[in-house]
Amino acid sequence: MLKKSILPTSLLVGTIIGAGIFSLPFVFEKSGLITGLVYLVFLTAIASLIHLMYADIIVRTPEHHHRFPGYAKIYLGKNAGLLANVVTFVALFLTLTVYLVLSVSFLNLITPHLPLIFKILIFWILGSLAVFLGIRKAAFFESATTIITLLMIFLIFFLGFFSHPEKILSLNFVNSGFLFFPFGAVLFALLGESAIPPLIAYFRKENMDFSKIKKIIVWGAVIPAFFYLLFVFGILGLSGKTVSEDAVSGLIGVTPPIILMILGVFGFISLWDSYAAIGTDAKKIMEYEWKLPKLTVSLIIIFAPLILYFSGLQNFLELVSVVGGILYGLWGLLTVLVWRKAAQIESQTYLLKKISPIIVCLLILIFVAGIIYHAVNFL
Repeated sequence: MLKKSILPTSLLVGTIIGAGIFSLPFVFEKSGLITGLVYLVFLTAIASLIHLMYADIIVRTPEHHHRFPGYAKIYLGKNAGLLANVVTFVALFLTLTVYLVLSVSFLNLITPHLPLIFKILIFWILGSLAVFLGIRKAAFFESATTIITLLMIFLIFFLGFFSHPEKILSLNFVNSGFLFFPFGAVLFALLGESAIPPLIAYFRKENMDFSKIKKIIVWGAVIPAFFYLLFVFGILGLSGKTVSEDAVSGLIGVTPPIILMILGVFGFISLWDSYAAIGTDAKKIMEYEWKLPKLTVSLIIIFAPLILYFSGLQNFLELVSVVGGILYGLWGLLTVLVWRKAAQIESQTYLLKKISPIIVCLLILIFVAGIIYHAVNFL
């Protein structure tokens, strides 16, 4: 039970629950509770399917040492592989930058008087070390950090929802001016393709039946969505008159200091774990697909997020919307196209035998619409 279900599920859940969760309370408040809930449910189903498609692509392909750009090149050609490389590279490093931005908010809860530069450097150094020490190779470690994250969410929910339920009920159910606003942020919070290759590798290492992986991938999307909802209700109840864009800054001054300290520590651990997962994925891409020397890979992984941060990319919600709506949208779109091509090739090993062409077309339309909406808003 532990090896076959709990550990692999925690690997996926721990990677998915990251910085994106902290944009959701503000998004729900702006768009309305019902609007936010509809997006959460709908995009959870889409994220499950995209993760299953990616896993199916991997198990169908005889060559194991690839990441997503490599599969795009194999099945869609050189140009698609190049596009996937660009999208993946930019998305991963902007996501790491999002974590740097958000780390300041959590360290403000722990050490509010520490200078900003030290807060950034503390998280950056610890995150970089986690990537290169391979700390996430231990499934037990991943389970431990996932448990810590879920405990933090439960604490926030019970403190906020049961203390001030009237704040939640007083919010709009639907805000017609922000109907399309949640797409990028919610997709950013739910899509965790970085976790799929190590999940497949875990199954291969343990000689486990791939038929079991479908249930784990579905639960790996549903569990984060459930805890996201708890987190949203908790933050909405704990916050003052308005919810801050990063969820936690608005708690300062309205929540007891000891609670802020606990949330700061738990949140920091959660961010650190996800930073290590995404950094590791970026590292594997550069090693497997780009064939770069290890020293070059190390320098890029270490310094690219820091350079992006100090170049001015410090708006948390804007970064989440752009990465989620445009780059993750392109990522999802390419995954659908790659899977459609891979599924046409006979293979003895597969997870998804067939998906209705209507569903495939619907997925493509949804991603294209989301990309266009967020691109227009950004420009």
